Amino acid sequence: MEDSSDDARVVFNHLGQCVRDLDRSRRFYESVLGFEFWRQIQPPDDSSAQLLGLSPPLGMTACYLRRDGLVLELLHFAAPERAVAFRPRAMDEPGLTHISVSCDIDAVCARVAEFGGEVLAATNIGVAVFIRDPDGQLVELLPLAYADHLAGS
Repeated sequence: MEDSSDDARVVFNHLGQCVRDLDRSRRFYESVLGFEFWRQIQPPDDSSAQLLGLSPPLGMTACYLRRDGLVLELLHFAAPERAVAFRPRAMDEPGLTHISVSCDIDAVCARVAEFGGEVLAATNIGVAVFIRDPDGQLVELLPLAYADHLAGS
């Protein structure tokens, strides 16, 4: 049964991802995966720290990119205390595991290294492959035919 009250309404807003170099990550997502810049904010440390459960200083910048209705929020923390190295996670660990896009896989893979990412060649099963963005985030590449099939379902 669907609740029609405004209080029960839920609308997707964005997906957040922490990055170490905001300019590099923007170049990767815009140049390799076709995201478009939407907006960028630098909220105050105190309210951001409270919301995120962190201790100031943060020096946070949130950059919003859009693609096909998805909003990707790139979070960059400029405060030296916030420099945390990437730690690979196994696909079966709880939490978000990856983002996925349909594309010309060969064309995208050819550009990944140029923009600081890595093609995980061992994952290539002929119809899908994983890449890592410059900060190690997994991105699954699927053929355009997969997106076309889903749209027709």
